[in-house]
Amino acid sequence: MRRTHPEVSLSEVHSTVETNVKGGFWRRLLAFLGPAYLVSVGYMDPGNWATDLAGGSRFGYALLWVLLMSNLIALLLQSFSARLGLVAQRDLAQASRELYHPAANLFNYILAEIAIAATDLAEVLGMAIGLQLLFGLPLVWGVSLSVLDSFLLLFLMHLGIRKLEAFILGLVLIIGGTFLVQMFLAKPALGEVVTGFVPSIPNTEALFIAIGIIGATVMPHNLYLHSALVQTRKIDRSNTGLRRAIRFNVLDSAIALNLALFVNGSILVLAAAVFHKNGYDGVSEIQDAHRLLEPLLGQSYAPMLFAIALIAAGQSSTVTGTLAGQIVMEGYLHLRIAPWLRRIITRLLAVVPAVLVITLMGESATGDMLVLSQVILSLQLGFAIIPLLHYVSDRKRMGEYAIGFWAKFGGWLSASVIVALNVWLVVGKLGEWRAAAGARLWMVDFLILPLVIFSGFMLGYIVVKPLLKPVPQQRTRLPHGDFEGFAASANRHFHQVVVALDFTSVDKKTLQHAVQFGGQDANYLLIHVVETAGAWVMGADIDDFETAADRDILEQYAAELRGLGYQAEAVIGYGFARQAIPKLVNEKNADLLVMGAHGHKTFKDLIFGATVDAVRHRVKAPVLVVQ
Repeated sequence: MRRTHPEVSLSEVHSTVETNVKGGFWRRLLAFLGPAYLVSVGYMDPGNWATDLAGGSRFGYALLWVLLMSNLIALLLQSFSARLGLVAQRDLAQASRELYHPAANLFNYILAEIAIAATDLAEVLGMAIGLQLLFGLPLVWGVSLSVLDSFLLLFLMHLGIRKLEAFILGLVLIIGGTFLVQMFLAKPALGEVVTGFVPSIPNTEALFIAIGIIGATVMPHNLYLHSALVQTRKIDRSNTGLRRAIRFNVLDSAIALNLALFVNGSILVLAAAVFHKNGYDGVSEIQDAHRLLEPLLGQSYAPMLFAIALIAAGQSSTVTGTLAGQIVMEGYLHLRIAPWLRRIITRLLAVVPAVLVITLMGESATGDMLVLSQVILSLQLGFAIIPLLHYVSDRKRMGEYAIGFWAKFGGWLSASVIVALNVWLVVGKLGEWRAAAGARLWMVDFLILPLVIFSGFMLGYIVVKPLLKPVPQQRTRLPHGDFEGFAASANRHFHQVVVALDFTSVDKKTLQHAVQFGGQDANYLLIHVVETAGAWVMGADIDDFETAADRDILEQYAAELRGLGYQAEAVIGYGFARQAIPKLVNEKNADLLVMGAHGHKTFKDLIFGATVDAVRHRVKAPVLVVQ
């Protein structure tokens, strides 16, 4: 873990996709297509399935208008997010850091992490349910196995952002294709479907589900994600180039989010046409929907298609949580940890609660968990949308690319609707909890109520702060700081050169580079670390065959150097190389450390460890790595 000052989002893939391509409109559009598809998978993850199934089975087509409204709001807000990334070259976390006090940003960061954990909870449960439906795997086992897909993102990112986008697009097409077949089998009445686009909220239960649909559709972590993903494109920074990039990204968002609308609408219509129409108005569990599809549709492959789509939805969504988590952590805290560790932490925050609830309350509780996760997302939306609106409306920051009056009006209207629905929900739930609390009323009044009041205060601060006292515009800095110049100095002489050897083919090159830097006047300390189990335990007291053999080989290296006129000595270290090498280097006050790279990549680094990376952070001397 290290603290950095990254001014570039997702630096490992930043500006890696060339968009200045020759050809017509479609070829140029193809270069920009991709970021919105990674965003769109969050709009069709398993959490959406639970809310859509509940809405369709209980209220028929009545909540279709909520899906349409949510999709329009999502398209508007995602276009703002893309504009922020393209024009200001900021992701939403970085933009929020500019707008607010550090304490408010810490609060926003915590909320963003909660939203990401809620998203991951839906993915974990969806994946586990899909495996159970297809293979009969117990739900707890499926939840536990979902930890393994933490490494999928590492592999895909290693292949490049375009390969990642292609993989996600393939899964999205699988989801869309399976629901197209199921819609054909369900044969919904189009006249009845149209009536669902007339706004209505039948009762408070419908309000709860409607807010869950909004939370499942307009997802806060997607706003962070989109503002960073668009920066993977290398664009022309001229006025013409920026306008073209904005236009193509809006098209990208429209295509991807309309596909997500089709999937969500298909789930709700399927639930309404198959379950609600046949009197099954209590279907909110994905397992129940899967079980009822075959007898109601009359096709044995319908449940299988449903399960395949569910697994594809969970797996496609699994990449977004980690990327969004990386963005908010770096943007708010200037803190970066290893991607695999970030993924494991995010996944465990979802797996542990899921296992506990399933163990204590049974598998029937998963539907309520999925709906609750989406309501949590909806409650956090205002804290992500309002900073976005403030930033993209500011002409001092966005210049001529600041959003216009009607876009601003639509954005603030959307934010107002979402916040108003959330306030309605929270007040209603507090009333229910107080009425049912009994002897535990003090927990509601002294624990939950103060938290709600504080959150309301923070939301008011986030709305008002940029209006009362705008923060001075921060100019864009270079990714690793501004260049301040340097003074030329005489050639450096290395007197004490430490050379780490591992008895491989790299040793020859390592020694050649070492003597080139040190010359005849330097003293060369050749070191090798014995990493056997005995050496870890006994240290210098170990006297086994391997230690003796390593000592002899290292002494031969030193003797050969002395024969060539160099000053050289051999020293054996014991235990972990990443600890023993820095200890020897610092004890000898080395002027230079020369190491050979072992050449491991990706999964080998996870297994064998990245020794070079660990050593260079622990030594005071310069490090030369020989590949």
